[in-house]
Amino acid sequence: MKAVKLFIGLAFALVAGSASAQDFSDPQYAKWGETPEQRKENILASTFLKEELANRNYPQATKYLQQLLASCPAASENTFVRGVTLYKNKINRAKSLAEKNVYVDSLLLLYDLRLQHFANHPKRGKAYILDRKAREHLTYREGDREGIRADFETALAAQVEVNGAASPELVAIYFKNLCDDYKNDIVDAMTIVNVYDKYSSLFASVDESQAEFKSQFETCFSTSGAASCENLQKIFEPRIAATPSDEALLANVYGLLAKANCESDFFLTVAEMYYGVKPQSSVAMMLAQVFQGKKNFDKAKQYLREALANETVGEEREKLLVRIGILEMTANNFAVAAKSFNEALNVDETDDDGLALYFLAQCYVAGSGDCGSELSKHAVYWIGYDYLQKALPLLEVTDASLAENAKKLANSYRSVFPTAEECFFAELKEGATYTIGCGLAKGLSTRVRYRAQ
Repeated sequence: MKAVKLFIGLAFALVAGSASAQDFSDPQYAKWGETPEQRKENILASTFLKEELANRNYPQATKYLQQLLASCPAASENTFVRGVTLYKNKINRAKSLAEKNVYVDSLLLLYDLRLQHFANHPKRGKAYILDRKAREHLTYREGDREGIRADFETALAAQVEVNGAASPELVAIYFKNLCDDYKNDIVDAMTIVNVYDKYSSLFASVDESQAEFKSQFETCFSTSGAASCENLQKIFEPRIAATPSDEALLANVYGLLAKANCESDFFLTVAEMYYGVKPQSSVAMMLAQVFQGKKNFDKAKQYLREALANETVGEEREKLLVRIGILEMTANNFAVAAKSFNEALNVDETDDDGLALYFLAQCYVAGSGDCGSELSKHAVYWIGYDYLQKALPLLEVTDASLAENAKKLANSYRSVFPTAEECFFAELKEGATYTIGCGLAKGLSTRVRYRAQ
């Protein structure tokens, strides 16, 4: 140990000797003090602070830090970097809670002082300093919930001011703690909803590298309990009543209610109001689904056809036509449904072609009741089977469960094909071309196939 102390002493002597040879009256040293002597002392103190930290001599390092903070805090960013290292070590070595709290206070104060003198640093300025302070506050004083929220909010505001946007990582950390506070009855549901609304647009455009933080953000919101349908109604019903034509408010509330899978009358009211202010196909389809569930088919059709009349995007038009067709099928209007599905197929090819073909097959089969003979009725199943075969490869890509249903349905249609005997008496050879002469499939061509025995 004596040898180590001797070595350190010699090192200090060498540093001091080197400093003595410098001319501290030069303006470049002005930030270190008013007089050459003060500058020399403070430069030496900065060097010794680094050395004492390296040697874990924290009491002596503290003296040098205090000297630098008192006489030349703006001289070097390293004063604060080393000060943080010093107080983190002292916190970890504190022998009592009271002692630890004193060191935590000093640590947080360091960030405040650093902000005073280095807020305009090009890389580690205001936004960086406040970010670090918020994280340290959470780490070392977790019980100070109000103070933590305040520091995070200040840090996020600084990031928006300096960088144009908040850090997704910091938002995720802040929101996680905010949701914890809600679960512990420290903040109310309105606070959670407002913060979610404030930052949700940030995560709408994050890249893969930020996907983890987006997931954390969304999970916290969905599991917090703040976004319940009941809470959302309590929060927003008065606001909507006050400004019923506020498009931004309606869009926000509609999105929140939809995300919470609400099925209340309030959600329906909001959806209709939002559609009235800004008609959209997606909202129209949602409304149609709700009214279909209520057996109000006329209302459901109204929204879908209104949306169809205003929609210009091919993919959206096909979705609407398919939904209209399904709705007409539910009401047993198979002819109207088939017309809608065929219109959907005439739209530019999209992922919904499989759906249109799947349901169109069923429409044609349902229309076979208008055929007179058993052969002509059974022949329609050839058409139904053909359309299901066309639908299958498309459904396997878009909807595996529906593809499985299509396979089962196709097999059931095969079991209803005309028998070999029926085809023999009608002079129909297997594989020959056959044109349907009745029902909704009238005029469509297919191939003769015998029912498997």
